[in-house]
Parts: sequence; C-alpha cells; structure tokens
Amino acid sequence: MEVSLYHTIGRLTRYWRTLKDLASEGETHVYSHLLAAKAQVTAAQVRRDLMVAGGTGTPARGYDVKKLCEHIEAFVFPTKEQKVAIAGLGNVGLAMLKFFIGQRPFLTIAASFEADHEKFDRVIGGCRCYSIEKAADVIRDEGITVGIIAVPDRESQYVADVFIKAGVRGILNFARTPLKAPEGVYVEDIDLATSMDRVAYFARQSLKSEVTETGRRSAGY
Repeated sequence: MEVSLYHTIGRLTRYWRTLKDLASEGETHVYSHLLAAKAQVTAAQVRRDLMVAGGTGTPARGYDVKKLCEHIEAFVFPTKEQKVAIAGLGNVGLAMLKFFIGQRPFLTIAASFEADHEKFDRVIGGCRCYSIEKAADVIRDEGITVGIIAVPDRESQYVADVFIKAGVRGILNFARTPLKAPEGVYVEDIDLATSMDRVAYFARQSLKSEVTETGRRSAGY
C-alpha cells in the first residue's frame, strides 16, 4: 500500500470523527481550517485529503457537514457488511469486542477464537467463541476478511497463517512479534507496551528539561 494513502486514510477518519461531533452539536457547515486545527495539519492538507474522498466546499460557507461525512464514509468505510474475526479473548481481546459495539455499522466482529476450552461455544461480548482449531472453517463459512490477533506472542504467527490461508486479507496485530505475511495481505502492528515505554521516556525527558531550566534560572543564568 502507498505510504501517502496510508496517512490519508488516517487523517480522513480523524476528520470524520470531528464532523460527527459537529453534526451532533447542530453545525451544518465547517471550514477547512477548523478541521485542520482538530487534526493538527494544515488547511491545505485538509483540502487535498477531502478532494481524494470526493468532498468539495465553497469559500463562502466551507463544507456541508452532512455531505462531507457521507463522502468520507463512502471512501473509507465499507458500504456493506464486512466481517471481522478476533483471536484471543484476554484483556485486549475483550476490550476490542466492547469497543466495536456500535462503532461501525458495517464492520462487525462475527466470530472469536480461543485455545481455552472453557470459552468454546459461548457467546462472549455479544460474539460466539470457537476453538482456534475451527478458525479456518468458520472464517470461510462466514466470509470473514479482517482479523484481529490478541494472543500471546508465541502463538501469533500460527494464528496469522491460519487466518491468511482461510481468506483474511487484513490483520490488526496486538502481539509484540511482527508478523510475516504474503503480498496482498495488509498487517498493522499495535505494540501497546512499546508505545507506553515511548510515552514514559519522553515524559521523563520533559521533566528533566524543566528541572534543568529551573536550576539555570535559580542560578541566575
């Protein structure tokens, strides 16, 4: 996938969330500079992104909020049901199940998979859980094309291989092990621990800088 399109899709979803908030507040029109401020990009970048999605506005009134939402939805989101499977119903997996409820009308988690036999054939978080051994058959029968992997690191590649062989073409990976996937399968790795380490590191650096600056002012520098 093109790097530019990767970033464009991300920005369009941010604009969409802002537009939904504006619509709920009764706003009917919005200018590019407001969307830019919310997304922390330039107004020119917003206009370029919206042109990709087919959105147009006018200098006098800006963009029609409702129509722009519809343009972004048609470009970014599925227009008919697209099914998702999730492997692993630990803390992360259960959080994802709860997050998806009502978030996207046509993107739904249709099945979950576990190695824990106590969870087999139960409806958990509104989704039926199956043995991971049945994953290939369930994915094919349900027509699932998106997978979420929230299993221990040592099991992640095995699960990915099962998903891909069964027809999954997009994977959101919460395991810390980067996945190997063939061309044509999109994988996005989400490493929560690394992200937290990074945030904590820069928070410490900021505090050190503040202490150093305070010391310099106290010393009269």
